[in-house]
Amino acid sequence: MDSNFLSRYQIDEIGFCSVGENVLLSRDARFYDPKNITIESNVRIDDFCILSGNIHIGNYVHIGSSSILIAGDAGIIMEDFSGISHRVCIFAQSDDFGGSSLISPMAPPEYRKVKKGKVILCRHSLIGSSSVILPGCILSEGTAVGAMSMVVRRTEPWTTYSGIPARKIASRSREALQLGAQLVSDKIVTIAGR
Repeated sequence: MDSNFLSRYQIDEIGFCSVGENVLLSRDARFYDPKNITIESNVRIDDFCILSGNIHIGNYVHIGSSSILIAGDAGIIMEDFSGISHRVCIFAQSDDFGGSSLISPMAPPEYRKVKKGKVILCRHSLIGSSSVILPGCILSEGTAVGAMSMVVRRTEPWTTYSGIPARKIASRSREALQLGAQLVSDKIVTIAGR
């Protein structure tokens, strides 16, 4: 196994809410408030990622290097077969930049306005490199977000989005549904056959 990934013992020592099997976590990733982070099976989190807050990561998920997930108490959910590329930022909470409040985690709460909204990446959704997902966004099943895009609202299923703000540009094939089901089925047969 690549020595840049933590051993199972080291993963368990972090204190996650729960962790499944076949999980690869980079030694260079950072996890804040890990007791609120759940990681299912067959997950890989690469170098220099930061995960903070109430996060649930499903099965067969990849989080590319230098990505940041700031969930706070609003939460981020990555469902099965979802994935994010390198340098993606997902915010379930963010300071209000309207100018009527202070913007700093060092300012007392009564001087700040924080926008909050759960972010959900539904099954088979994916986000391209250097994209930003803002609070309250739901990437519907099969959504693909192009590189360097900013998602500000809910997307439509099996659709590709791109731009700032992200706009619908194309439909996607649903073949990934069959492939995902086949992978899970093959895995169950393999385990049963041991």
